[in-house]
Amino acid sequence: MGKSASKQFSEELLRCHNEYRKKHQAPELKLSSKLSTEAARYAESLASIRILKHSEASARGSCGENLAWASYDQTGKDVTDRWYEEVKQYNFSRPGFTTGTGHFTAMVWKNTKKLGVGKAVASDGSSFVVARYFPAGNITNQGHFENNVLPAKASS
Repeated sequence: MGKSASKQFSEELLRCHNEYRKKHQAPELKLSSKLSTEAARYAESLASIRILKHSEASARGSCGENLAWASYDQTGKDVTDRWYEEVKQYNFSRPGFTTGTGHFTAMVWKNTKKLGVGKAVASDGSSFVVARYFPAGNITNQGHFENNVLPAKASS
């Protein structure tokens, strides 16, 4: 089994999330040890089978989930930046869920308060990252995009 997310990795992922959230007028997330334990457990199971797939909704309760895989050991910034790239496909004038923007909308969902982070490295050196968001945003709250996914503020 691989090693789970280090404190440094979790804090970097959290910091990068919060930088993007600030840009989109969303309050900072707090790291949750409970969510991180669950995310780490799921990252380990993904690393052991080396397949990237979302957990069953029933297994993660009322949490949202972002996943990332890479053939190398990813940094928290790598992962967050990749998820955030989806902002380019998000249509702020027609808010809603689309498959190409779910990582981005989960990251900046305004009503989400807590983040859990898990990372595991598989036997082939590839890494699996699991982020859990509480309360969940984008998938379960279809009608709430316009209030929770806000356009980036112009930097002053």
